[in-house]
Amino acid sequence: MLLLSLHAVAQDSVAVDVVDVFRKLILKKNTPAPIVNNKGSFAILPSVGYTPSTGFEFGADISGSEYLGNPESTSLSIFDAYGVLSTNELALIQLSHNIYTARNQYNLVGNWNLGKTVIQDDGIGTGQKNPLTLPLRYTFLKLSEMVYKSILDNFYAGAGLTFNYYKKITQESPAAGQPGVYNELYSQQNGFDTDENIAGGFLLNMQYNSRDQPYRPYKGLYIDVILRTNTHWMGSQKSAMQLKTELRKYWSLSKRNPEHVLAYWIWGSYLLRGQLPYMELPGTGSDTEQRTGRGYTIARFKGPSFFYNELEYRFPISANKLFSGVAFFNLQTASNQQKTKLFQYWEPGAGAGLRILFNKQSRSNLCIDYGIGKNGSKGVFVGLNEVF
Repeated sequence: MLLLSLHAVAQDSVAVDVVDVFRKLILKKNTPAPIVNNKGSFAILPSVGYTPSTGFEFGADISGSEYLGNPESTSLSIFDAYGVLSTNELALIQLSHNIYTARNQYNLVGNWNLGKTVIQDDGIGTGQKNPLTLPLRYTFLKLSEMVYKSILDNFYAGAGLTFNYYKKITQESPAAGQPGVYNELYSQQNGFDTDENIAGGFLLNMQYNSRDQPYRPYKGLYIDVILRTNTHWMGSQKSAMQLKTELRKYWSLSKRNPEHVLAYWIWGSYLLRGQLPYMELPGTGSDTEQRTGRGYTIARFKGPSFFYNELEYRFPISANKLFSGVAFFNLQTASNQQKTKLFQYWEPGAGAGLRILFNKQSRSNLCIDYGIGKNGSKGVFVGLNEVF
């Protein structure tokens, strides 16, 4: 009934979002709010989410978007403040920004995170048939700031700083006769503290970005290559060098309706030298928004080096664009410090999801996905904006 009533609000060519639903059902205004392409937007929204890792999440999200130059030559800048509590011991405050100055001369990207959580830890590497799962609790502070300078059209070079601090790391002991605690074993073997991890260092970045929009692109290419060096004088307990790579490619499959999109995502982190603390090992959910690996819990697979890729088909459902859907398939692999090499074992995941358009100007939406993995792994994943 709701879908039918929304179709009556506007013609097929007019997009309808949650704001329009509110105007129609609460304010009794029949005309959808128009799309204004040359102005920004601001919204304060309650946030409700769910993942197998965090449980149900309840919080608030303050988001804004603005063109800091001519929209024809300047990308949309995004600002976000997010706070959440969950039923599975997560408490998080997150501040983030992705700012483009006029004519995209500079791009400033930052993420600040403060919180505490618990994850289900299954050890290091891929290819384990029946790992022992142990809860791992910790508090954390994560700071990252990067500045990119435009070099050529859509091409940027830059640098930044990162500092990650983990405290009160505790892991429940396994049952009698089982192997030791993952965090303690790894930390003792590699000379790290078992209850505190610190990693700080420098970032050198190269980026290419031709996406038509940051929240929900219909076309374009995004490539980000980062060389990260952890140093003692930036607080790191051990020195290390990592190469981090990310690629996102979008193909619009229909000129008549560009919302038919095929999207591909690669995310990788490779240890070139040195050692990483246990809490810094890249793995499932290690991307900034913790969205990789639908079908598995956060940190289900991890290791000194990690590679992830995903293919997703996005398609409209309702003619007024309020509802759309996705189908996805992903693969991930990780090394360990023993016999398992990167790309030796692959862990698949797959699923489908529903999208509800929150704001037609920024294309922000609510994502509800159901994913499955190997060995009975499955779950519902709810979040704001597209996974990638």
